[in-house]
Amino acid sequence: MQLRQFGEQDEDQVIELWRTCGLLRQWNNPHRDIERKSRVNPELFLVGLINNEIIATAMGGYDDHRGWINYLAVKPEYQRKGYARQLMEALEKKLLKIGCPKINIQVRAENKSAMDFYKKVGYQSDNVISFGKRLIKDD
Repeated sequence: MQLRQFGEQDEDQVIELWRTCGLLRQWNNPHRDIERKSRVNPELFLVGLINNEIIATAMGGYDDHRGWINYLAVKPEYQRKGYARQLMEALEKKLLKIGCPKINIQVRAENKSAMDFYKKVGYQSDNVISFGKRLIKDD
């Protein structure tokens, strides 16, 4: 798999991948999420390609305190082949290079396979509860 930074020409393929992987929610407009990401640390938004087809994504962020990884997705037929691990390692290196001391990841409580994956690549539960408040509605 080749990794590169997301480009605006990738938007439709990326959103379809997120849909296929079950990452989309009605309260998040993926077009707006991509637009927002393109304004802040766009170099941390990676796509993975095989034969010029986007088969994986990961969207990293850094707020000068913690790093974040969102929208980690691998097309189902390419899962369990090391591509998600490759994306995570690439983002970890990029975040470390800019001084990021720790990465946080939020996983939906029902997504056991994602939790198993993150544990396998060295992440552990911080035993915290995440709170959120929507400031801008995406509907």
